[in-house]
Amino acid sequence: MQVAWGVGTDTGGRRAVNEDAVLAKPPVFVVADGMGGHVHGELASRAVVTAFEELAGRCEPDREVLPEEIQEAIRTAQRTIRGVGEHDPQGRPVTAGSTAAGAVLTVHESQPFWLVFNVGDSRIYRLSEGTLAQVSVDHSVVQEMVDAGALGPEDARRHPQRNVITRAVDTGPDVDADFWRLRAGSRDRLLLCSDGLTDELSEVEIGAVLREVDSAQEAVDRLIAEATTGGARDNVSVIVVDTAGSDVRATAPRPTSVGDEGDVADTVPRGERRTGGRDESRWQ
Repeated sequence: MQVAWGVGTDTGGRRAVNEDAVLAKPPVFVVADGMGGHVHGELASRAVVTAFEELAGRCEPDREVLPEEIQEAIRTAQRTIRGVGEHDPQGRPVTAGSTAAGAVLTVHESQPFWLVFNVGDSRIYRLSEGTLAQVSVDHSVVQEMVDAGALGPEDARRHPQRNVITRAVDTGPDVDADFWRLRAGSRDRLLLCSDGLTDELSEVEIGAVLREVDSAQEAVDRLIAEATTGGARDNVSVIVVDTAGSDVRATAPRPTSVGDEGDVADTVPRGERRTGGRDESRWQ
């Protein structure tokens, strides 16, 4: 199956460094949003994309990629992150982690499928017949509030705990991803993005760009430009992949499971709150 893709990542204009990492190595596409301070955040997101780059090297066109292989890549990334150590040279506790949102083009019962997965609040959307739909479900405090009916989806974008996630690829216990299988067939478009994009642009705005711009790379460039105009509060990473299309065929149920009110938006694990400016961030 033919695919065309565009990829981009941007510091955003208000942060000193880019803790995001992206991978576009067909058939594997991944966005990772690092956290834990600029050094550790970069290391964690890099560990994620490196593990999936290795998986991409093992993929074969006619062999199905299984969820277990995705889980093993996540375990590999966690082992790398844990290798950082529990304390920095000054003896301060180190917490490093990353989100992971990805899609792998594979086969299932001899038919082409996307195997989509996520950990954290980086997202996967599908544009099908002009309609944009979020495929992944965030592992976040505000998503739990939305699920409970205590918060509306649009209110969640401005909630002070919008960046507190409940699952991460990190130094903690082994984490499980959620999976979706999408049939690839008719003409569709996938969007993978960090929360730096969805914090700045509404789904209406994102969908308008994806419908208006034919080129995947030009769509990526325009989304990042619109998100960073005036300075995005977080790093912004985007991948757009065009294929011959897809239908949701099977969806794994999301297990029942977990702010920064400042001008710089950091993704943080529940129970730990990151404070300070972009160059002064620390863990409490």
